[in-house]
Amino acid sequence: MNIPTNHQVITHHGVPVAVVVPYEEYAAAFVLESLQEAKEPTVPHEVAARVLKEQVSPIRAWREHLGLTQAEVAARMEVSQSAFAQMEAPESKPRMNTLAKIAAALGLAPVQIRW
Repeated sequence: MNIPTNHQVITHHGVPVAVVVPYEEYAAAFVLESLQEAKEPTVPHEVAARVLKEQVSPIRAWREHLGLTQAEVAARMEVSQSAFAQMEAPESKPRMNTLAKIAAALGLAPVQIRW
């Protein structure tokens, strides 16, 4: 059975070595996949630099990058300002559930503050 195709098989000494496909098919298979990967959450240089150079927590670096106060984030989380201050301290190790709540209050994905 012959199926019509726009592919061209390139052979070398009778052995297939490459296939030429229409660009639309290539783009659908690979370029769009790359664009979807690019939409993954990222961390701005300014945030990463503060964490690495100044040893602040990712939570604090993000909060300050977004121009928010501890009181504002605490209110969004429905906790006290002092409780949130403890969560963003460099030595703090919040649980995953807590990190998810903090990320939601900052409008971020949890992976952006968990590093």
